[in-house]
Amino acid sequence: MPATPDGEDAGEAATKAAVFTAAERLFALRGFQNVSVRDITSEAGVNLASVNYHFGSKDALLFEIFRRRTAELNRERARMLHEASDNHQGKPPVRAILEALFAPPLRWAAPSLDRRISVQFIIRARSEGTEEMRDVLVKDVSHLARFADALILACPDLPRETIYWRLHFCLGMIHNNRFAEFDRLHVLSDGATREGDIEGLLKRMLDFAEAGFLA
Repeated sequence: MPATPDGEDAGEAATKAAVFTAAERLFALRGFQNVSVRDITSEAGVNLASVNYHFGSKDALLFEIFRRRTAELNRERARMLHEASDNHQGKPPVRAILEALFAPPLRWAAPSLDRRISVQFIIRARSEGTEEMRDVLVKDVSHLARFADALILACPDLPRETIYWRLHFCLGMIHNNRFAEFDRLHVLSDGATREGDIEGLLKRMLDFAEAGFLA
């Protein structure tokens, strides 16, 4: 049987991918503690031993999904920030920096995209993740450091402590865009808010965050 570019058997690679996809979907929709190895392999249509064979354990599979999806998300953010820097002679304004931070997770969450499941998984990881995931969330801030550096450059009159706090508050805006919160807002507004209008939501967030950052 043909091998993948990294030497893995193509059939095994397909099984591994099926397990990964099924696990991500089930964990995102049901929660980490409510999904068993049997649930995953049944959803993927593969042998019960496939999780341990390809990933080592359920927790290791969880971490692999978390590691891969957060890396993909942060690469998109870094690309947008780099483009903003190029477009503004190395000194992008606050709004462009915040757009690079906000836009990727919001656009992933569009109802029409499969990426919506990945966003749900990452949200779950923040509240239900394993100790290994929590350790990464607390200690790995390298992807945020580039945003902090850009904001420091864009706001030379603001104390660094203020910039870090305001970046923290902006991150809170992202983390609060959970699906249950949209449902509650929809009830509160008598249907006036539209979760599916991702670009409209992004503009509202940027208007609010930019004004707060520069106040």
